[in-house]
Amino acid sequence: MKVDVLILGGGLAGLSAAYHLGARGVRSRLVVEAKARVGGTAGSVTTGEFTFDYTGHLLHLHDPYGRSLILDLLKGNLATHERKAWIYSQGAFTRYPFQANTRGLPASTVAECVAGFLETVHRPRLLTRNPDFLSWSRATFGDGITRRFMRPYNEKLWRRPLSSLTTEWQGRFVPKPSPSEVVYGALTDKNALFGYNTSFRYPVRGGIQSLPDALAGRLEAGVVRLESPVVAVDLREKVAQVKGLGEVGYERLVNTLPLNVFLDLASPLPAAVKRARKDLRWNTVWNLNIGIDRPAPADKHWIYYPEKRFPFYRVGYSSNFSPNLAPAGHAAVYIEAARPGGARVDRDKLEAAMIRGLREAGLLRRSDEISAKIWMPVPVGYVVYDRARAPAVEAVFRHFKALGVESIGRYGAWKYSFMEETILDGKRCADRLAGGPAVEPAPVSERRALQ
Repeated sequence: MKVDVLILGGGLAGLSAAYHLGARGVRSRLVVEAKARVGGTAGSVTTGEFTFDYTGHLLHLHDPYGRSLILDLLKGNLATHERKAWIYSQGAFTRYPFQANTRGLPASTVAECVAGFLETVHRPRLLTRNPDFLSWSRATFGDGITRRFMRPYNEKLWRRPLSSLTTEWQGRFVPKPSPSEVVYGALTDKNALFGYNTSFRYPVRGGIQSLPDALAGRLEAGVVRLESPVVAVDLREKVAQVKGLGEVGYERLVNTLPLNVFLDLASPLPAAVKRARKDLRWNTVWNLNIGIDRPAPADKHWIYYPEKRFPFYRVGYSSNFSPNLAPAGHAAVYIEAARPGGARVDRDKLEAAMIRGLREAGLLRRSDEISAKIWMPVPVGYVVYDRARAPAVEAVFRHFKALGVESIGRYGAWKYSFMEETILDGKRCADRLAGGPAVEPAPVSERRALQ
């Protein structure tokens, strides 16, 4: 088999690249996907009457083209929600984000957090050009907010000292409130909706799997080959070994697999790239999904748990995104814990600890029946932004550029991003490969009207 463009991985980035290449007139393209369904980690699994995602996958639409495409793909199957996110610490629920919602915590904690924040305003700390995340947090939010939430929560998520992380990843994901918002949030209970995810969209039916299914539905028959994992890639000869297909030759290659996985499959690699591969760090998200025989609390979408006594960092009620994810009178729940990539984990022990933690947090009662249970881990959940990441990625991508290889998406580009951005990554890749000015394909409804 020989194709012009071979795309590794049938997640959102790969499907988007294939779709936009087709819109640019590139017909000879093939997407190979290891699983029996498209979507990758932006997919869903149904067990009994429950549908579970690979943790919370919510649509935040900010780009005009990305918004129009996704709304067209899921036309009639999207609901919009105002975020209902909480934090549980010191025995109290406070609204998210913590930095603007300390009311309800002990008075001494509130005073510590507000005073520390105001100090950053009136006596700002000087930061180096490329500060570590811990120093940045203290300078941005103050010692109180950093000690009570930013440090314990992020160390639980990233599983390493915050002084070893850079600030390259946080951008829109860690918003800074104004002094008035901090003071007001310490005195009153308010729903301070700021940040990139103040509202979100989610499919009414089918879980997040509906999105990759809809995108794949825009492709011609035969473009996507399922249950076809890549076994090896010869970058010099431009040949991939694909289970079930044998040798697949290509002119241009698009990788959307996690960068560490792709580098382990690819050869030959120069010494500099091999060294860079060893510098890539990541976390695995151990995601346990359960169904329980009573409805989810109506005022909560997800809850953050910064304290060490809880083995998870976040618990979410996906049945509050869509009631169709669980049978009537039941709740679909996802529980997330993070571990360093490659670390051995005893799932039975972790599961038992999670169940105990849910009971201690008051989310699970002794009388509750667990109607469904399924582990859906995300092997590369979060790319670690340490000091080694940027030079390692630069070395790898310099080599890829010389070979004409594209590596895109959250995992292929080895970055922290969200679903809309991943789809846009596929479009930009298609624009580069097709050459010439970028073209935005019209939604299907408009194309049909023109035919």
